[in-house]
Amino acid sequence: MKNTPSTRSQPSGETTGRTDLGRRIAARRIALGMSREELGRRCGADGNYIVYLEEHAAAPAIGTLVRVADELGVTVDDLTGASTGKVPGRSTARRAPALVPLDEGECRRLLGTHGVGRIAVFTPEGPAVLPVNYLTAGRDIAFRTAAEALAARAAGTEVAFEIDNIDDVTAGGWSVLAVGELEAVTAPQEVQHLTATARSHPWAGGPRTHWMKIAPVRLTGRRIIHEP
Repeated sequence: MKNTPSTRSQPSGETTGRTDLGRRIAARRIALGMSREELGRRCGADGNYIVYLEEHAAAPAIGTLVRVADELGVTVDDLTGASTGKVPGRSTARRAPALVPLDEGECRRLLGTHGVGRIAVFTPEGPAVLPVNYLTAGRDIAFRTAAEALAARAAGTEVAFEIDNIDDVTAGGWSVLAVGELEAVTAPQEVQHLTATARSHPWAGGPRTHWMKIAPVRLTGRRIIHEP
């Protein structure tokens, strides 16, 4: 996918017909701390093509969108806005699907592309699954919560953490599952480092300044592929 857009006589720096697709690509790329050149390289394109996608009314092929979405850790529908207000996973399965395992290296790479995951904890009322904004810190998975929240009260117990990617356009996707002990982060230097590293505040808002981390002892993943 060596994409190079045609450059007609446009004034330097002018944005012509920027679309929501371009805004979504740019917002997600910036949230991941990724340059246009890096995203282009990962997709088999170049930085100029990513500039074109972000700044112009581009109509990229579905294969291009799939690769860009995968590198950004989102779905094609997320980029185009088609998933807004819809529950994912409603499309019809493709022919000859296969579920293949992901190795640990790929699981860690995919963990680094996301910002929202789900943590499963046991409570006195039974199991609970909670969405959290997270980041990776070395081999750990860290997130912020309120000191009195369920996740904070689960410190010292074994928990599961999961992220996934579902693409209704291709009827494909993947998931990564991490299992390990949940710990409270108390060392001032570690708290300061995590706070400085976080790219955004928790979406839920409120005083969520209590850092927690999981050191996975088991990390597994699966991806749906379609045989030719």
